[in-house]
Amino acid sequence: MGPFRFGVVAHIVAQRRESTVEGVIAVYFTRNECGIAVRFPRKRATGKRGFRRHMAISDEDIQKVREASDLVAIMGERSPVKQRGRDFWMCCPFHNEKTPSCKIDPALQLWHCFGCGEGGDVFAYIMKSQDVTFPEAVRYLAERAHIDIADEGPKRGRGVGQGQKALLRAVCDETAEFYHMQLMRSKTPEAAAARNYLAGRGLGGDIPNTWRLGFAPGRGALVRHLSSKGFTPQAMLQANVALAGNDGKLRDRFFNRVMFPISDEQGECVAFGGRVIGQGEPKYLNSQETPIFHKGRMLYALDKAKAAMASTGVAVVSEGYTDVIAMHEAGVKNAVATLGTALTRTHIRVLSRHARHRIVYLFDGDAAGQRAADRALQFIDASMTPEAGAARIDLFAVTLPDNLDPAEFLAAHGGSQLQELIDQAKPLLEYGIERRMAKWDLSRAEGRSGALADALSVLAPIKDSLLAKDYARQIASLVRAREEDVMEQLAALKAPRVYDEEQSPQPSGQHANAIASQAPAVQRRALPQPEVNRRKLERQLLALAAARPDLALAHADALASTQWHDPLCATVSTSLLDTLAENPAATPAQLVGAASFADARAGRLLSRGIPDAADPEQLAEFLVEELSIGDAEDAVAALRTQLANPAALGAEDYEMLYETVAAMQRDITARKRNHVAGA
Repeated sequence: MGPFRFGVVAHIVAQRRESTVEGVIAVYFTRNECGIAVRFPRKRATGKRGFRRHMAISDEDIQKVREASDLVAIMGERSPVKQRGRDFWMCCPFHNEKTPSCKIDPALQLWHCFGCGEGGDVFAYIMKSQDVTFPEAVRYLAERAHIDIADEGPKRGRGVGQGQKALLRAVCDETAEFYHMQLMRSKTPEAAAARNYLAGRGLGGDIPNTWRLGFAPGRGALVRHLSSKGFTPQAMLQANVALAGNDGKLRDRFFNRVMFPISDEQGECVAFGGRVIGQGEPKYLNSQETPIFHKGRMLYALDKAKAAMASTGVAVVSEGYTDVIAMHEAGVKNAVATLGTALTRTHIRVLSRHARHRIVYLFDGDAAGQRAADRALQFIDASMTPEAGAARIDLFAVTLPDNLDPAEFLAAHGGSQLQELIDQAKPLLEYGIERRMAKWDLSRAEGRSGALADALSVLAPIKDSLLAKDYARQIASLVRAREEDVMEQLAALKAPRVYDEEQSPQPSGQHANAIASQAPAVQRRALPQPEVNRRKLERQLLALAAARPDLALAHADALASTQWHDPLCATVSTSLLDTLAENPAATPAQLVGAASFADARAGRLLSRGIPDAADPEQLAEFLVEELSIGDAEDAVAALRTQLANPAALGAEDYEMLYETVAAMQRDITARKRNHVAGA
């Protein structure tokens, strides 16, 4: 067929991943001496840009924090880094390895582990390493870089904005001050009884000032005080320092109680615990959940203890306010307490950010303390095994003797002996196995059999680990059983399902993207190998474009016209082109930053990088042509689906479509031949 020109607009069904129909697109074909060119209208990425604006931190502040955060220095605090060429390498902090496979690209400010596949920007690293949300990661890095960030206030939609949370903190702070003044200055018999109670517990002298302890007189005294300070009834109710009666009038939530202000990690008062004076129920009354207080996440005295945790690498957990105060005053300053709940997995994750070596759970010697010890065995999981690598959590446990609580033990024996007990704490696995076996009479066969089953049940959550098998051998020796039989019994155990006691609200909308990037991968339908290969090429081209803005500019038309199979790649491509259109001199780090604003997963995608041995210019040419040929093949396949149904086409349209497909196929064949030859 000689040279000619013709135009056809064909509406075809695009076949995408998972063989589903995504829609109809318009394809324009033109023919000239140079052959067939296929152009797809550029599709804009939707719905991603600016999602972090919903998090009450401005894009400008986020960018400021990003630019001030040196990824190499931050990651180097966890493990040693070594420079190879322009990149830095280290052992991955998220899985156990001896040979460094985690690469840090200082130009892009991205990291990627070739062993476990994790990667992203500096925010992704902080989110994963410290188990925090994106806003928390930004604020952590801002504090580290001494950058003040301003909250933008509440946005559209439900929930409590940052401005409202600040108001609730102000209510709590004023309430704490009121309670403290009542304790220190009130001349009522009730206030005197509160002071006597504290003195009797060894909490007199300067301790009430240090810990801002207080007394709640009740009878509307707090409501009247807060009203005089300008706080509204709604604010008092939301902060849970007041309750509404049947008549609609407000009354104080706490009455005739010694008050313990509860502060968040930054030291701001967010809730209260109250201990009744004399007889009464409940003995302890805590604030209910509020927008600023979540008892399953917070720990009493963490604001005071975190520095000691960081210096010692150890956190000590008890279950009482007075116990923690007594321990701090006795020199055990890395102690915290749960807030009317048992220890949760969220608590453990919070503590592991500050205590790098171990978390010691200190149990009272009474029956309640021993029940808590039994509940603690639920925390045994894969995070305690050597296979967890740098992410390993070492949870230890110790029971105080003679049915004593920590305050009573300190009064009888002093701080140095308590510290010795803490230092002698046993790993939770060993502690749990010993507790289970102590219930049985090992001198009898029935007792040994029961002890074996009971002790092995402790190992069920980690039955496949080397640690479990080592403990199983020790158990076999203690119960006089064959190792082979014990190992067989261990392998047959069914690992229990693990539930988090503290469930965070499920993210929705754009915020879910940030969370999803840090969540464990869910099982997805396997893609065909050609599709896997295609998406790999797409990622390589975009990683190259981000690393080399000059190549992105040179191939801007190709980036704009490529029919991205991976929706994330489409979003990243649009972001790169938009950024370069606004600033052709944009740096690689700026390109990555803008792409991360568009979608939180962009950093991880771009961090995978390109082959080190590749020539960037040649690789760019190869990838562009490879993807273009792939797009042309997709178009031909789609058009052939139309040819398979001639009845839906007129004779003239069918002939034209047939000729178009034939011409395109010849062009693709020629391009493939040249492409292979030039590769």
